[in-house]
Amino acid sequence: MPAQSSLSIDEKALLRKIDFRVIPILFIIYVAAFLDRVNISNALTMRMPSELHLVGQQRNIALTIFFVPYVLFEIPSNILLKRLSPHVWLSGCIFAFGIVMLCQGFVKSYGGLLATRFFLGLAEAGVFPGNAGFYILSFWYRREESQRRFTVFWCSVLVATAFGGLLASAISKMDGVHGLSDWRWIFILEGMVTMLIGIAAFFLIPDFPEEARWLTDEERKFVMARVGTNEEQSKAVNSRSILAFFTDIKNILGGIMYFGGFLENNLYVTTPFIKPRPLTCMTAFAYFAPTIIKTLGYSTVQTQLHTVPPVAAALALCLITAFASDYTRLRAPFILFGTMLIITGLAILLTVHHSFPVQYLAICLVAMGAFSAGPIIVCWYVMNLNLSGNRHAERTIGTAWIISFGNSGGIVATFSFLVKDAPKYRTGYSICMGATCAGVLAIAAYALLVWRENRATRKTVKTMQGGAEKDMRYYSL
Repeated sequence: MPAQSSLSIDEKALLRKIDFRVIPILFIIYVAAFLDRVNISNALTMRMPSELHLVGQQRNIALTIFFVPYVLFEIPSNILLKRLSPHVWLSGCIFAFGIVMLCQGFVKSYGGLLATRFFLGLAEAGVFPGNAGFYILSFWYRREESQRRFTVFWCSVLVATAFGGLLASAISKMDGVHGLSDWRWIFILEGMVTMLIGIAAFFLIPDFPEEARWLTDEERKFVMARVGTNEEQSKAVNSRSILAFFTDIKNILGGIMYFGGFLENNLYVTTPFIKPRPLTCMTAFAYFAPTIIKTLGYSTVQTQLHTVPPVAAALALCLITAFASDYTRLRAPFILFGTMLIITGLAILLTVHHSFPVQYLAICLVAMGAFSAGPIIVCWYVMNLNLSGNRHAERTIGTAWIISFGNSGGIVATFSFLVKDAPKYRTGYSICMGATCAGVLAIAAYALLVWRENRATRKTVKTMQGGAEKDMRYYSL
């Protein structure tokens, strides 16, 4: 708890000040980042494949190449984020991927597309919520109030997914303007907007509490005491600390939990059916949903519009579960509820092939389950990375690890839904089902481990402190 000398501070007013200063700009940044990442799924439903002469699995390779630098540079990016400060590093990354996106609008060949996708992944490695947004948020809020903020930030993905479909529908009307195809205008316009956001971000992105100039000295001390930040104990990340991090089985399980959800998210983005986006399933959903819907005979505009309702349903459930999770101070039950929705939806997609209403409902279930479970998985894992006294180092590695391993599901997802498997996509849905079940097992194992460690800690505390217990000594469940 904050020191008695800080009792003059209005805690609720300060929390509102932090909310308005920290969350909106991070939200806007990721809306732009996610739009720039997945707008290729909309472009692929236009004339992009024919103009760039994409054949066979070239479109899948173009989607996959993004994730290679994206996965490899997560941890180095977090290290640079801490050393350079968030407002410098993040604004630079945002401006860079805006430039790359603009260039993608002028590519003339498959090789040019691969190059821009690679550099887009490199630039965005420092921006994904877990790597930047979740990392920053974890230093501003206490555990019991963090889920609502994590989820609101996470909902930027849903807003971007829904808005991306609507925006693509509008931009498709620009076909032929200045001699450029509609798909090129998607990249050009979104790239220009992202560059402007990058410039604004330099002045608006919040740094860590101990560096926040927009707080008074008293407010900074109060926030640091409130969330348990001790900068004096913070150590630099090196190869030894990274190796030590991976000796804890809980960290390995954290990556598997997120991987199991991220594949479904990609299902929404990459799926050739509608545009659901569950984690591995999330990635598959996000990339292939437009393709999936188009196979049902819809026009380009109808395809984009049909991606919106699943996202709206997912957004509603996301917010409900976030508030319920903070209220009960529990994470695992709400994650398991989301995974059950995913499994139900995938089971329907695997068995029903001739009823669009039923299939559409299944996609809604997958989207709702993946999007609601995803932010809780990240919040649960990241906010538990604070028990060693070196919070910055743990979360520098931990947030980068869970996001990089989870995003490796994007590589799997982009080869899960192939044209030759249309319209049933049994292989893709089966892979998503397997990843989800593996995630459920990891969730159960992680919950069991933290429960056992909490029990051992309680025994130690009773022995050493006569029954006194401090919340920060325990993992959340």
